[in-house]
Amino acid sequence: MRLSRYFLPVLKENPSEAQIVSHRLMLRAGMIKQASAGIYSWLPLGFKVLRKLENIIHEEQARAGHIAIQMPIIQSADLWRESGRYDDYGQEMLRMKDRHDRDMLFTPTAEELVTDIFRGHVNSYKDLPLTLYQIQWKFRDEIRPRFGVMRGREFYMKDGYNFDLTKEDALHAYNRHLVSYLRTYERMGLQAIPMRADSGPIGGDDTHEFLVLADTGESEVFYDSAVTDLTFGDRQIDFDNREQCQAILEEFTSKYARTDETHDEALFNQIPEERRRVARGIEVGQIFYFGTKYSEAMGATVQGPDGKPVPVHMGSHGIGVSRLIGAIIEASHDDKGIIWPEGVTPFHCGIVNLKQGDDEADAACEKLYGALTALGLEPLYDDRNERAGGKFATMDLIGLPWRITVGPRGLKNGVVELTSRRTGESEELSPEAAVTKIAEIYQLAHSA
Repeated sequence: MRLSRYFLPVLKENPSEAQIVSHRLMLRAGMIKQASAGIYSWLPLGFKVLRKLENIIHEEQARAGHIAIQMPIIQSADLWRESGRYDDYGQEMLRMKDRHDRDMLFTPTAEELVTDIFRGHVNSYKDLPLTLYQIQWKFRDEIRPRFGVMRGREFYMKDGYNFDLTKEDALHAYNRHLVSYLRTYERMGLQAIPMRADSGPIGGDDTHEFLVLADTGESEVFYDSAVTDLTFGDRQIDFDNREQCQAILEEFTSKYARTDETHDEALFNQIPEERRRVARGIEVGQIFYFGTKYSEAMGATVQGPDGKPVPVHMGSHGIGVSRLIGAIIEASHDDKGIIWPEGVTPFHCGIVNLKQGDDEADAACEKLYGALTALGLEPLYDDRNERAGGKFATMDLIGLPWRITVGPRGLKNGVVELTSRRTGESEELSPEAAVTKIAEIYQLAHSA
């Protein structure tokens, strides 16, 4: 993509309505534009990152054996009355009537809808286990939407639902989701700590939230600092292996880590004092096991091995895709702008032409652009007739991890400058060597 042809409406000044870093930088970098309170249009750069996250989630869900579907955004209130949640959910649910005076609602979550799909098509225990998921827009009518996409009213979310014959099977599904989420977040360049949490209106006793530590987090969290030493890495996982999945759950949840809703001061005080931590966290996902709460209420049964009907055991599992972008920026920025991890960057590197219109510089940039594109990488070429300082400021603001700077002086010596956005360190390389290094970086990032 050439910047002269791209739609990137960057702002030079900090927007007055933005209270936290991610909201400020997303507006300044031209990623989003507010449509109304808590509702945003996603502009090209923001939409590109949203798609990157979505693709990682789809890949990891497929790896775990989960199956993607798409459910409607508007639901009938009748299903929610059947489960008993329609009157209990509260004012966060946006309710409406259609032209036939039927009660409808804008989806805040989809347990009822997916249970209705299941009960209409699955009759035998032989069709289990089954996990269905979607990535879809949701709406919760927050009383005070704030912090940009971190607490919006409309948000993009991955929500998955498992159906199993027994509690043991469903708890394996729970563990499987925990493992797949650990992989997912690490691929996004995040450390998301699973913490014992409160189930809220979803229900159930077993639940963990995944939180990214950040000063602007909405939750107070209490944890043993040893949990921050854990990494998932490049382990090969057999998601059908119950012992392996259980062992990973125990590894990542045996150390104390809880949100303020489930905090236990007595347990916390048993941790060695030097490892006790109190901080803020941003919730980026949650997993639940809630047994037969919905299947019994809605008649979602299968014929068991003995021929008798059995209500299925269920759980639900969510990742806040749009709020993840805010969390990544909160965890990865400096005073110049965003610093994208390689796994989620909208463009793999930037190319800055220091002297647009110079035949040699233009030709070198075109050659770099073509070489990177031929390798399947996406460079963003700043081919505008702007001052160098303005071009660097834009690249720093939008946060691409790598920048190749091309100018007549370097080309006389046969070199371009490759700069890391994260460290600020630069090195001079031949154009061919710069392309090779960028390709190697992303090959390593993808394999990890």
